[in-house]
Parts: sequence; structure tokens; C-alpha cells
Amino acid sequence: MISPVQASEVSTCARVRVGAFFDVDNTLIPGSAIEVRFFRYLWRHRLVGLSEAVSSLRVLLQHLPPVSLQPLRERKPYLVGKQASLIESQAEEFIRAEVLPRLSPDGLAAMEAHRRAGHHLVLLTGSLDFLVAPLARDLGIKSVLAARPERTGEGYTGRLLPPLPYGEGKRRLVESFAIQQGLDLLYSYAYGDSPGDVELLQAVGHPMVVNPIRGMARTASHQGWPVVKWE
Repeated sequence: MISPVQASEVSTCARVRVGAFFDVDNTLIPGSAIEVRFFRYLWRHRLVGLSEAVSSLRVLLQHLPPVSLQPLRERKPYLVGKQASLIESQAEEFIRAEVLPRLSPDGLAAMEAHRRAGHHLVLLTGSLDFLVAPLARDLGIKSVLAARPERTGEGYTGRLLPPLPYGEGKRRLVESFAIQQGLDLLYSYAYGDSPGDVELLQAVGHPMVVNPIRGMARTASHQGWPVVKWE
């Protein structure tokens, strides 16, 4: 297994194109998901309130048991009816003020090593596309595979367009992207933190578990995957 921090030293045949796929939440940005922080940001700016919080809670309760956040990965009730132009302009400011300062220096170092090696950098995340796009621009990353909320003339519907970048959806996205871009997944790298990244990590030759949560350290041990902490 090649260490990710040595990615710039990797020597591959010129005919082989290598990808480096980075999860965002709790990987490049340690701690709680950026969408959770964005909801708090919208709350402080009075763009969401009690009704949106209740609608989100209702979605969770409708799917009990088991206790799982999966329903809120698949639907975004707090966005229903809101205009994309308003929300997404707020997202730009939110990313600059509250996300960019929290980027992991370790993650940035790994990313820069891949860049020097000529690898194709990709942000692959279940976070919303309008939150990830300004982050990608700041990082100089052109390729983003993120959750796509359905938009209409009347605003967001609360639904996400398939495939959802989580679990098997991440695998399908990375395999399709690799075909489009001519990347060899056997030589490629991926970084993730949670069970939703298992299929992604299985799809590449060089998986890395970062800041493991929800039993992911145990999964990494069983799979023989390296584990690192990015502060």
C-alpha cells in the first residue's frame, strides 16, 4: 500500500491516468457535516425556522425504526419551496466564512501531493452541490460529484436527483466517472470516513480511511485498509 502523503513519488506508466477521490464531511473538513452547519447558518439569518426543523424531524420519525439519518440524506425538507438563487448566494458566503478556515491541513497536504503527481482530483460527497462548488473553486478542483437537489421554477422540491452519492451510489458514480475520464481505478486513491464510503474505498487500488466514525475503524481493520487522523 502506497502512503497517500507519498503520492507525488508514485511512478506510473504515462498511459495510466490516476484519480484521487476525496470525501468532504469529516474527511477534508473534520467534525460535523457542512450541511448541518449550513442549516444553523440559515437559522441565524432567519431563512429557516421552527417549521423547517419540524418538517425535518417529521421525515425522521416517519422512518422509525431503525434510528437512521438516511431519510435526511435522501430528502431535504428544509429547502422545499425556497428559491435556489437566494439559498445558493448564502452558500457562497457560508463556505468562505465557516468552511474554508476549517479545512484540514493534513488533507490539503495530501491533495497537493496528488496534484504534484498529476493525479485527477475529485470531490466525491453526499453534501449538496451548491455547498461543494465554491469549496472546489477555492481548492482549484474542477471535478465535483455531489448530491443534486431537484430545482424547479417554483424552488427546490426537497428531492435529490439520483444517484445519491452515498454507499453504492458512490461506487456507481466513481466507476462512471473513471470511464468518462479514462482513469484506472486500480491505481487510483480514495479517502473516506464512514460506512457510506465503503463501496467507494473498495472500488480503488489505494483506499484510505480518515477520521473513522460509526464502526469504520473496525471495517478498516477487517479490510486491511490504513487509517489516519486528519485534524
